Amino acid sequence: MGRLTTHVLDTAHGRPGAAMRIELFRIADGRERVAAATTNANGRCEQPLLEGAAFAVGTYELVFHAGDYFASLGVKLSSPRFLDQVMIRFGVSDPAEHYHVPLLISPYAYSIYRGS
Repeated sequence: MGRLTTHVLDTAHGRPGAAMRIELFRIADGRERVAAATTNANGRCEQPLLEGAAFAVGTYELVFHAGDYFASLGVKLSSPRFLDQVMIRFGVSDPAEHYHVPLLISPYAYSIYRGS
């Protein structure tokens, strides 16, 4: 069964990105929020963001609330924040597969990839 999962690694502090808010949007004739979650102590969401019949072919956007996460840790950030909300738009062509989209983040850089 196909599903969409993610996790966050805080590369600035060398640990999981715990308690980061994440939103998922489906992009079609607009932008529809279809899921929201907050990462656990391991930087992971407790459940897949989408799975089964809800996980369909299409374009999606993950929004990671990185600025709020770093501010909650007491990190001194510029105003406005260099990275505030990290938005990743990606396509799902085979909803029978597992799409894992992890984020590696610091206050001034990020990397994303399709994992397994």
